[in-house]
Amino acid sequence: MAAPQKTRPDALTLEVVDLIGTVVARYHEEYDDAAAEHALTGAQARLLSLLSLEPLPMRRLAQKLKCEPSNVTGIVDRLESRGLVERRPDPGDRRVKLAAVTDEGRRVARGLRDSLHFAREPLAELSRDERLALRDLLLRMLGTAS
Repeated sequence: MAAPQKTRPDALTLEVVDLIGTVVARYHEEYDDAAAEHALTGAQARLLSLLSLEPLPMRRLAQKLKCEPSNVTGIVDRLESRGLVERRPDPGDRRVKLAAVTDEGRRVARGLRDSLHFAREPLAELSRDERLALRDLLLRMLGTAS
């Protein structure tokens, strides 16, 4: 059986891919700048943001951050030493430790979120219908459209 013929993407597809890359790069740049304003690394800020939503086991944090659990342990250690997160036993399985945000960590996470203007400001210029269409297209691209 012959391998399927690969065709070069058309110019429009290449332009869209380049624009998506530019958006992602600008978002990460602003996120890292916002993190630095709070004396955090980008990884620390992302972990703190995740924990501001709900306490999570270390292994699940590693999956969400796409890194090794040992890296998450170091990040949590540093955030814990600053009083931004704490470790707690999981009420469903006391052998598992959950990382949870403290009140101070929640305040810092809120400040981080509030200082991210790049994504919010351009989206505010789109109508509700345009934002819904963009969301639906992104979900479709990710294969999670309903």
